[in-house]
Amino acid sequence: MPDSLTRAVRWDTVVGALLIVLLLLSFGFVDGFGNSLNLSFLIGNTLPIALIALPMTLLVVAGEIDLSVASTAGLSGAVMGKLWNEGMAIETIIPLCLLLGVVCGLVNGLLVTRLGLPSLAVTIGTLAAYRGIAQIVLGSDAVTDFPTQYQDFAAGRLGDTFLPRAFLPFLGLLVIAVVVLHATPFGRSLFAVGASEEAARFAGIRVKRNKLVLFVATGFMASLTGVFWALHYASARYDNATGLELSVVAAVLLGGIDFDGGRGTLGGAIAGVFLLGALQNVMSLLNVSAQSQIVVTGVLLVVSVLGPRVARQISLARHRAAKAV
Repeated sequence: MPDSLTRAVRWDTVVGALLIVLLLLSFGFVDGFGNSLNLSFLIGNTLPIALIALPMTLLVVAGEIDLSVASTAGLSGAVMGKLWNEGMAIETIIPLCLLLGVVCGLVNGLLVTRLGLPSLAVTIGTLAAYRGIAQIVLGSDAVTDFPTQYQDFAAGRLGDTFLPRAFLPFLGLLVIAVVVLHATPFGRSLFAVGASEEAARFAGIRVKRNKLVLFVATGFMASLTGVFWALHYASARYDNATGLELSVVAAVLLGGIDFDGGRGTLGGAIAGVFLLGALQNVMSLLNVSAQSQIVVTGVLLVVSVLGPRVARQISLARHRAAKAV
């Protein structure tokens, strides 16, 4: 196992252990946490973060980031609501919204890979641009009368269980993402690009093409999240998913993905997603204010950046001490 992956797994273990401890404490001491309705809400509310976290993990591993994902989701939802109001069939609207996400991701990717602009600056700009377009498209309207069968799929549960119906497609996407990142040459190339873009280029890796593919995939998943959001909450508005990018980035980094690229596992990222989702759910049950929850998310974002670095420094110090002996 590569050294970078070994270090990431160690941090994965910490995050996974924290998730288990939080769940055990919540089941034991937080009223209402363990009932099936709340667990369904927890998973359903976490799925938008988890969906975007899949391609975002690959993107950050490659040393890039996309902060426009929430605005892309909002734009997708706004276009969905507008086209539905115009009388278009939902079966036509959804593919068009997904295509829109591909275009948004392509714009980000071309600006980064062809013009050489930093992804952080580019996607901060498109974050504002896509949200502004969403407001132009739908204005302050809220569209709520989508077909019942689609809303039931997005918000319904599997039989008498607490699992949302949408959780099964997510598991399928998760398996695909894990295989791509950890079991294919393309995935291994992303670690090489994140570790050293110049070395990866000399090794024959098509760096720009791979990054462009990741930005397109991220745009696609963001638009899929926008469609899911509108159906799950039965409301398409231009401000859907506002601030979601902070939760996605915090969860991914909390799961041990190095912000500088080249390190991390998808399992750790998903553990970070559900740790953040469970923590937000518990705070809501304990009547913690929305502002305080934002503060906690911000603190976790800082911890998620510092934690793996501190763990690596401790590991290196132990390694040096062992060699000295």
